[in-house]
Amino acid sequence: YLKIVLDGVFGKLVFRNEVTWKRTSGHNDATRRFGDVADILLFYSKTDKYTFNVQYMPYSQDYLDTFYVHKDPDGRVWRRGDLRSPNPRPNLIYDYKGYKPHPNGWAITKEKMEKLDAEGRLHFPKKEDGRIQLKRYLDEQAGQPATSIWDDISPIHALTEERLGYPTQKPLALLERIIKASSNEGDVVLDPFCGCGTALDAAQKLKRHWIGIDITHLAVSLIEKRLKARYPELAKKDSFIIEGVPQDFAGARDLAERDKHQFQLWACSLVNVQPYRGGKKGADQGIDGMGFIEVAKAKTEKVLVSVKGGEHIGASMIRDLIGTVEREKAAVGLFVTLTQPTKPMLTEAASAGHYESPHHGAFPRIQILTIQGLLDGSERPHWPDLSFGEQNFKKAKSAGKSSKQKGLFEE
Repeated sequence: YLKIVLDGVFGKLVFRNEVTWKRTSGHNDATRRFGDVADILLFYSKTDKYTFNVQYMPYSQDYLDTFYVHKDPDGRVWRRGDLRSPNPRPNLIYDYKGYKPHPNGWAITKEKMEKLDAEGRLHFPKKEDGRIQLKRYLDEQAGQPATSIWDDISPIHALTEERLGYPTQKPLALLERIIKASSNEGDVVLDPFCGCGTALDAAQKLKRHWIGIDITHLAVSLIEKRLKARYPELAKKDSFIIEGVPQDFAGARDLAERDKHQFQLWACSLVNVQPYRGGKKGADQGIDGMGFIEVAKAKTEKVLVSVKGGEHIGASMIRDLIGTVEREKAAVGLFVTLTQPTKPMLTEAASAGHYESPHHGAFPRIQILTIQGLLDGSERPHWPDLSFGEQNFKKAKSAGKSSKQKGLFEE
C-alpha cells in the first residue's frame, strides 16, 4: 500500500528498487503463516539524475568454497582470473614464456604482464597448451555488488552493543549502506521520522550534513544524548541546533501547558528512564516511567517515575507514589515536578525511608526532583548505576574522533 502512495508522491517512473532486508532467520509467528523475517525498503529518486554509489556485500560461503580454492605459501587465498581479451587486438597478441595467447590476444600489454609476473600475481599452467591466468586475491576484493536482497546485516537484539532500548531501532550498518549508496561526503541527509537517530548517527559518521525530525520530545531528547555520547565534539555548545524541545524552564512549562503527555515523555528522558508501556496513552496506574537499577551482580530492582507538570501539587501525590512503589515492589520512586515541592511533600517523602542496596549503601526510597534542577544539573537521582535492561535507554558508545558538522553551505 505504501508504494502506491509513494508512486503518487514521487512518480512511478522514478521508482528504482524494492530492497528486502532479511533481519532475522526465525520467528515465532510461523505456526499459522510464513514467518515474517524481513523489512522492505522502497528506493526512489527525485529525477533520472541521481547519486548512486555501488555497495558491496560479502561473498557467500558457497561462492568462496567453489572459487577461492587456491592458496599461496604465505596463506593468501586466491581464485583464477581470465586474461583473455574480449576482442581481437593485434598489439595484445604475443607469446609469454612459451605460452600462447587466445586468438583474441591477452587482456593486458606485455609490459603489464611482466609487472604482474614480477609481483607473483600470475598462475602458469603445467600443460604447455594451457593459458596463463591472473591471481585474484580474496583480501583485495570488495565483495559482490549488493543486490536487492540484503541478508548480511544483523538486526538489533538484546546483546547488541549499539542497542539503546528504543523499540524500532535499526542497525547502524543498515543506514550506513543506504547513505553511502545515495550520497557523498558533504551532502545533506534528511530523516523526517528519525526515531532514535540511527540515520543521523550514520550521517555524522560518514561526514554528511543532516537534518532530523520527529514528533515526540522523547525521541529528540534521546537523539541529542546519543549524538553527544557518540561524538564528543558534538557535546560542545552550538554544535547542532535543536528546535521545538525545551532547553530551559520556560520551555518546559510551555510544553507542559500545551501537551501533558509529551511533557511526561520528555521528563522521563531527563532521568534516563523509558516511558511506561512505551509511552502509549491510557491508564498508567500512577506510573509514567520505569527503569531498573543494578543493586548487585546480575540483580536489578525497579525504579518508578511519576511526572507532574501542573502547579497544584501536594503531599497526597507523594503518598500515592509510596503506595505505587509498595504495590509494584519497586526499590525507588521518583517524583519529577515542574513546580517546587512543599515542605509537607518533602516530609512525606522522607517518611518513606531508604532502600538498602547490598553493595551500594542506602538510597532515599522516594526522591523528589524538579525540572529546574534537572535542567541546570543541580539535581539528579541518587541510586546505583542504571543497568542496561529493556526499560532503560543505554548510553551510546563513543565513535572516536570525527569532525564537527559545519553549516550546510560552509566549506
